[in-house]
Amino acid sequence: MTTKDTSGQLDEALERLHTSGPEFRGWLTNHAPMVVEALTAHGRAGAVHRWLDLYRDRLEEFPTPVAPVTDADWREALGDPRRAADWIAYFTRALGDRPWRDVLAEWWPRLLPGLYAAATHPVIRVGHAVRALEAEENEPRLTELAHALGYWAARHLPVTGLETLPGAATADAALDAVPPVESDQGGYLARLAAVHRLPVWADDVTDPDTARQRLTELVRAATHRYATHGHGEETMLVHAATAPNAVLRTLPSLPRRLWVPSLHAAWTASAAVTAMYAAAEPVAYRAPGGITAEEVVERALAHGDEHVIKLTDTALDVGDERALAAALRAIELSRPLTD
Repeated sequence: MTTKDTSGQLDEALERLHTSGPEFRGWLTNHAPMVVEALTAHGRAGAVHRWLDLYRDRLEEFPTPVAPVTDADWREALGDPRRAADWIAYFTRALGDRPWRDVLAEWWPRLLPGLYAAATHPVIRVGHAVRALEAEENEPRLTELAHALGYWAARHLPVTGLETLPGAATADAALDAVPPVESDQGGYLARLAAVHRLPVWADDVTDPDTARQRLTELVRAATHRYATHGHGEETMLVHAATAPNAVLRTLPSLPRRLWVPSLHAAWTASAAVTAMYAAAEPVAYRAPGGITAEEVVERALAHGDEHVIKLTDTALDVGDERALAAALRAIELSRPLTD
C-alpha cells in the first residue's frame, strides 16, 4: 500500500497541520497527520479536509521553542517534552541538509529504545510519514517526518529491567502468554511502570529477512487478537497492532542491520500494551461476512474516530477476514468522532 494522491490534498492537509503541535490538552497525541495519510493511502484523499474540520478542536498551537538542539548536546534534550519545538527544528534542518533515509538511519537506533514514548504514537507517526515519502518526496512530507521524529525525541521513553518469561513458538501464542499487569488503575505511564515481566518471542532471530517475516507475523497476530480482546480497552489496544506495523512499514527504508533490533523492540512494545490493557476474557469471534475492504474503509471514515481509522489501515495491510473483523470490532466498541 502506498500513499497515492494526485490531487495534492494530503500535502495541503500536512501543511495545514504543521502549524499545530504534536499534542493537545497537555499530553494527548495529535493524530491528525497519521489519519490523513491513512485515508489517502486508501484512496480517500478527498475526505481529509472534511475529517480535519471535525478534528479541529483537538489542534493546538505549535509549542514555544526553548533552545536549539545541537549535535553536541542532543542527549541532554532527549526525552524532554518541553523541547518538542526544538527537536522539530533540529530535524527540519537535518532533513534539509541530508537525504531523509540517511537521517532516519542515523536516528532510528537512537530513538528505538524509547519506542514506548507517548503510548507509541511517535513511532506510529514516523511510519505514516515514511510511507508517504516512499510514495513521493516533497517538502510537506519531509516536514512531516521532521515533526514525527521530533515528537519521538521529545517524548523518548526507554523501558528497562524487564524479567523474561518462557515464550512460545508463534506470535499468537506469545501474546496469549503475556501476563496482565497487577494493577489495572491509572493512565498509560502508571500501567507501563507496572509491566515487570514479559514472555520472550523471536529472541533468537539474527537474520534480517527472518526478522521481517516475524514482524509481519506479529502485526497479523496483534490485529487478529483485537477482534476477540479489543474490549479490554478499545483505544489503547489498537497500539498493540499499529505500533509494530509502523516499524514494519519503516524497515524497507532502513539499513538491513537495523531490522533485527526493530523486531525485538516492536515485540516488547506490543506485548507491554497487551499486558497493560488485557481483557479478563475474550469474546467469541464473529466473522465479518461478505463485507469488502473498501466497505470497511467507508465505515471507518463515517465513524471518524482516529484509532478506528488507523486500526482499519493496519487491518487492510494484513488483508484477511479476521483482520477486517478486528476493524469492525473497533468501529463497534469506539465512540464516533462526532459524539
